[in-house]
Amino acid sequence: MSSATATHCPYCALQCGMNLVSEGDLITVAARPDFPTNKGGLCQKGWTSADLIAHPDRLTSPWIRDRKGGELRPCEWDEALDRIVTEIRLAQQKYGLDSIGIFGGGGLTNEKAYMLGKFARVALRTPNIDYNGRFCMSSAAAAGIKAFGIDRGLPFPLEDIPGAETILLIGSNPAETMPPIMQYFEEHRSRGGNLIVADPRRTPTAQNAAVFLQLTPGTDGALANGLLHIAMADGLLDHDFIEARTTGFDAVRRTVASYWPDRVERITGVPVKDLTKAAHLMGEAATAMVLTARGAEQQSKGVENVQAFINLALALGKAGKPHCGYGCLTGQGNGQGGREHGQKADQLPGYRKIDNPAHRAYIAGVWGVDEATIPGPGRSAYELLDTLGTPGGVRALMVAASNVVVSAPRASHIEERLDALDFLLVSDIFLSETAARADVVLPVTQWAEEEGTMTNLEGRVLLRRRASEPPEGVRSDAQILKALADRLGAGQYFTERPREIFEELRRASAGGAADYAGVTYERIAAQNGVFWPCPSEDHPGTPRMFLDKFATEDGRAKFHPVAHREVAEAPDDEYPLYLTTGRVMAQYQSGTQTRRVEKLRANAPEAFVEIHPSLARRFGIADGDMVRLATRRGAAEAKARLTTSIRQDTIFVPFHWAGKGRANLLTNPALDPTSRMPEFKICAVQIAKL
Repeated sequence: MSSATATHCPYCALQCGMNLVSEGDLITVAARPDFPTNKGGLCQKGWTSADLIAHPDRLTSPWIRDRKGGELRPCEWDEALDRIVTEIRLAQQKYGLDSIGIFGGGGLTNEKAYMLGKFARVALRTPNIDYNGRFCMSSAAAAGIKAFGIDRGLPFPLEDIPGAETILLIGSNPAETMPPIMQYFEEHRSRGGNLIVADPRRTPTAQNAAVFLQLTPGTDGALANGLLHIAMADGLLDHDFIEARTTGFDAVRRTVASYWPDRVERITGVPVKDLTKAAHLMGEAATAMVLTARGAEQQSKGVENVQAFINLALALGKAGKPHCGYGCLTGQGNGQGGREHGQKADQLPGYRKIDNPAHRAYIAGVWGVDEATIPGPGRSAYELLDTLGTPGGVRALMVAASNVVVSAPRASHIEERLDALDFLLVSDIFLSETAARADVVLPVTQWAEEEGTMTNLEGRVLLRRRASEPPEGVRSDAQILKALADRLGAGQYFTERPREIFEELRRASAGGAADYAGVTYERIAAQNGVFWPCPSEDHPGTPRMFLDKFATEDGRAKFHPVAHREVAEAPDDEYPLYLTTGRVMAQYQSGTQTRRVEKLRANAPEAFVEIHPSLARRFGIADGDMVRLATRRGAAEAKARLTTSIRQDTIFVPFHWAGKGRANLLTNPALDPTSRMPEFKICAVQIAKL
């Protein structure tokens, strides 16, 4: 006899609805047509996600290393937990409270993300917690807060996309990164809509664009300014909207005046005719959207890039109206909720600021602690990793649901820093490349074995339901944190029950920017999700934001002038080419999960290097040749894949693999001054045939 559990895919921020069908010990994925985000559609990763549930590589007991350089061995839970607490106390006594760090993950449920942030501040009293979501959409978040007063990836539901006459998509390839979303773009096209795509690569998404803007890597802000210049010169601005609903346009007008089309063509490589066509398609459309993703955001000037495109949307009056607006296509499964409730170094639950006295006092009241004991802001993700094992840096690190050895920039340096720690704890489903370096490894439940909420890219709070029991010997992250808190003398502040954690999260978020006070498990189940902000149980939720006013103090959106500046590391004689990184359809993030799924591995078995045939001829490289890439940080090796879809000055490498093909051995950790986002998308590289 079979049974079905309605739940959600464990991968990207679409959080597609699916049914998990149980027949004895066998669990398979079935469509869930009633869920509005994906309407039954799934990508190959979603259809194969159940292959992970009973995977033979699953960790089913704790592992411990008796001494540095020794081998990991299985152990009992009490031994592992006692060792963790002993190491934490030793580090605190020797180096101080801030010598303990936590690195979290964008795949954790809201409950676990909330509990992790609270554990850092209450049980450990350390400021040093951040998460891999810092590497995802932190630049868009910072720009959104500056312009609109709030950060929600999409301030409108996906169902609004087909109603926009024109869509400008910058640095995103959803046809590969989140394929089920393409049904909205296909409906948009069937209605006669125009898609404009800006990307250094003619991706599968760009192949269907009405206008393709193949810009030079790192020139996104100049492109936005150039489009706005043309809109100004050709009378396409919405002056009534600018006057009634925005502030600060005069400073942007003065800045953009110098971005005449010929100059922007020289900077970006995009022909004037394409710039003009794109500007007119945007400006003449009754409704239009601007959507950014990692291409524009994962730069040391990512916030400025996003601000420049927000300026364009505002000046054209394409915001705060139905089927209009700026949005960010969030990448990680709970990248949105993961930062809203406490995993970021500078934030408390509900998007409260940790250095705001009123915010601190409110959260202290919810937690039942003295406000003075809550630490201040800590280091951002890369800065935290960069100081591991150094004087004044973190000496004992807890990693949850993240594989920084593969996912962090300048990866060989991160390996060195991890090895310099006094103590490393990793909680994961599998023995990832990061877990393999740990002193203690804890086996945790995965998506189908737990209950909790997630928040997708629309701001829709969803319910993940348990479909199977975890293997014997496996515990949830909440159970682990509660057990550690008990041993640290702070157990009275914590519970391991997801529903109880969520009830506290609701209270903690109440009145904050990300207000979940009116969201309940029952409402989520009845409504297929609830959009935040939702301040009370009789509030309907907010699928569409900004229709009446923006979330700023005066209710107006704010322009911010942006001047083009060079990338942190431009090509030169020694490293003559641009390197950019990204994803492929059959793999996800660091590959800890997807590289273990046979069908996905068959489709994308190894790293590769995309290179234009003309560039390949210069270096004597043929399709399938092994090549060596080198930057100022390291070298990687992979097979060449020749394609005319990429610029002739640019090389592309996906970042899902470990070993010699690891893309992040090459990438530049130069940080955006506001978001602290590393410059994953651009650095200078050399290439040679092996």
